[in-house]
Amino acid sequence: MTTLVLKGVRPYGEGDPVDVLVRDGVIAAIGTVDGADAEIVDGAGAILLPGFVDLHTHLREPGREDTETIATGSAAAALGGYTAVFAMANTDPVADNAVVVGHVARRGREVGLVDVHPVGAVTVGLKGERLAELGTMARTGVRVFSDDGHCVHDPLIMRRALEYSKALGVVIAQHAEEPRLTVGAQAHEGEHAARLGLAGWPAAAEESIVARDCLLALHAGAKLHVCHVSTAGTADVLAWAKARGTTVSAEVTPHHLLLTDERLDSYDPVNKVNPPLRTAADVEKLRLALADGTIDCVATDHAPHAVQDKDCEWSAARPGMLGLQTALSIVVETMVATGLLDWRGVARVLSERPAAIAGLADQGRPIAVGEPANLALVDPDARWTVRGAELASIAANTPFEGMELPARVVATVLRGKVTARDGQVAG
Repeated sequence: MTTLVLKGVRPYGEGDPVDVLVRDGVIAAIGTVDGADAEIVDGAGAILLPGFVDLHTHLREPGREDTETIATGSAAAALGGYTAVFAMANTDPVADNAVVVGHVARRGREVGLVDVHPVGAVTVGLKGERLAELGTMARTGVRVFSDDGHCVHDPLIMRRALEYSKALGVVIAQHAEEPRLTVGAQAHEGEHAARLGLAGWPAAAEESIVARDCLLALHAGAKLHVCHVSTAGTADVLAWAKARGTTVSAEVTPHHLLLTDERLDSYDPVNKVNPPLRTAADVEKLRLALADGTIDCVATDHAPHAVQDKDCEWSAARPGMLGLQTALSIVVETMVATGLLDWRGVARVLSERPAAIAGLADQGRPIAVGEPANLALVDPDARWTVRGAELASIAANTPFEGMELPARVVATVLRGKVTARDGQVAG
């Protein structure tokens, strides 16, 4: 029988410190606990939250193991407080069949630091031309399907995907981008892009697809999830769709909660991302929409890239940023420090809602006796400086390089096993 005691912790940051006893992967007691013969983690008043769940992670395996592997990405996730991640399908080969998604799931189990859930492609090869083997992949346990990196732009194919998803009980996650409005686009369509001579990426490219897909999902009675919301207009569309009874959920990334298109003035490709960084007004609206539940959760869109894919001219650079180890701190900086969320709110957007969206019965659960011990222990008073080279990912492309950020994960627990502690992955 394996036992673990988290000493002197504060669930959700509330009340006096308590001890939490974990036995065989389940919370067995909360209060004053005898830690004899148990592994001890001294919480010292740190905040205990449900382990985080990321609906949007790029682990790059198979195909680009030079930038990330399931092992290194899992390490970054555990260090960031995550106990479950969803690995996107834009690998090489594409995860559009049971063989590839099976490989991803198997490697995740072998590494064992987080639960790795493969995301299946909606269309074959992410080409948007014909549906992938949704049913076959769903029977292997795939819960979420997405062509992320590409929009399922054909409305008929998207409609069919939503209809199949309803029958299968799965979720279609859309990368909302009308491709005819973003041909050659390099940055948010605004004054900064114009001054730098970069082709503009209009907000309507995102908003029009979200509006279309919300209507399709409503008529199909299906579940739609909108990836990486970046504009104020999209938040308005989501509010409208939810008011009409559409089963739609949405995520926002940490970088879209903090950074704006003013970062373009540095002309540093580390700031290039898809969708692009938007305006300060968009950022403010996204924060409010996350606080009131219009946007359901935070997802990292963790996107590691090789040096040569970022250290080059802007037009040739690949879009994407690291996010797993900085997500909590950015949420604290933008949402907690501003009074928009308390620590229960952090649990909602980083754990509870993403787990519910994906249908994970054992993640995002309350901190209570009898519940699975998937947990993140957070020091709210810590300050740390981001250094890409010190992160667990193979890549180092973080836009937060050199920033001092609040809060840090002290320990992560997956089914009663400590997977990360004091900045080190558990051996």
